[in-house]
Amino acid sequence: MIAGGGLGGLALAQGLQRAGISVAVHEKDPGPDFRNQGYRIRIDPDGITALKALLTPQAFEVFAATAGTPGARMDSFDHRLCLLHAQELPVVEDLPGGGNLAANRRTLRQILLAGLEKSVHYGSALTRYETDQSGTVTAHFADGTSATGDVLIGADGVNSATRRQRLPEAQVVDAGLRLLYGKVPLVGDAAQELPSDLSGLWTTVIGPQRRFLGLAPVQYREPQHEVTARLAPGIELSDDSDYLACVFGMRRKQLTCSDEKLFAMSGAELRAMTLSLMEGWHPGPAEIVSRQDPASIFPISVRTSVPVTAWETNAVTLLGDAIHVMSPAIGVGANTALRDARVLTARLVEAAAGRPLTDALRAYEDEMRDYGFDAVRESAERGHRLVGQDRLPAPQLPPTGNAHPQH
Repeated sequence: MIAGGGLGGLALAQGLQRAGISVAVHEKDPGPDFRNQGYRIRIDPDGITALKALLTPQAFEVFAATAGTPGARMDSFDHRLCLLHAQELPVVEDLPGGGNLAANRRTLRQILLAGLEKSVHYGSALTRYETDQSGTVTAHFADGTSATGDVLIGADGVNSATRRQRLPEAQVVDAGLRLLYGKVPLVGDAAQELPSDLSGLWTTVIGPQRRFLGLAPVQYREPQHEVTARLAPGIELSDDSDYLACVFGMRRKQLTCSDEKLFAMSGAELRAMTLSLMEGWHPGPAEIVSRQDPASIFPISVRTSVPVTAWETNAVTLLGDAIHVMSPAIGVGANTALRDARVLTARLVEAAAGRPLTDALRAYEDEMRDYGFDAVRESAERGHRLVGQDRLPAPQLPPTGNAHPQH
């Protein structure tokens, strides 16, 4: 059983289903398009490798064909567009896009849902679980239903109900940043007028008081319906047009309004506030922000996990943001969740072949803690250095007796 139908949970379900392991995904939203879950997402070599291992070959081809290939350049400028730092990520020759792809989150989610129609249960929010003496897990949901399985994976995001019960000592804290996500349609003249030095894989413009603007294009090589007709007629994708993902961020302390007011603002109000906070910047970035579609703009609070030490393994484990949510400072949150899905699938396949289940889950958790919390720490450090993200609190120790012995 997987609690949560985000990218990580669905990728895990794809991998398990391909391996012949029975899986059910319980998603709290009433449907796949219930809420906006973001726009452009960078898929790095870890994410691409995971998707190649978990998806069917046809579905992976669709993913690669619908992702943009903006290259490997990640430059930083000051607010007058003077170059601060030029970075070129390593190219991995045997991966699509050299290992750096720009995917549309909704498109990727639709690909991950394909073939899981009978396995995903919507309106099914986990509230609690219980284990019996045989080791099986019964999950209880807000609608009064329940389900029983051999393993429960909490992939239910930053507000994970699974984590609250499984690891109450695992903290998630406010990182002290607020982001405003939006998109600029790249149609007609807008596509031609985008400066080439602002159209890399990810571009950061850092202004006074560490306010910042992140820019990343999503440019399709062919319409989605043509991709699926050519490669996988059974996969249905919503068509989309080229756009520039646009993320403005600031420290929470710089806002003159409460979070309650911020989250109640309209897109037009959020855009106007962003432009007011960019006074004195080079006119280029301000012009880009002024072209955002107001209906596309929404705010988020950046939160981060506090790394925890080892815990005693049982038949309930965690994946993605449910255990290692991180700031977007190094752009690997979703990729780390996809890596979790690949590693956990491999360990559960071993368990299905006879490896003791607890040993298999412990091997996953040991590996996941290392790379997952390394990414949390690196994201927090870079976010602090560049844009003033709060430093991570000290790691939390589990209650006595909750950690498994070193082995």
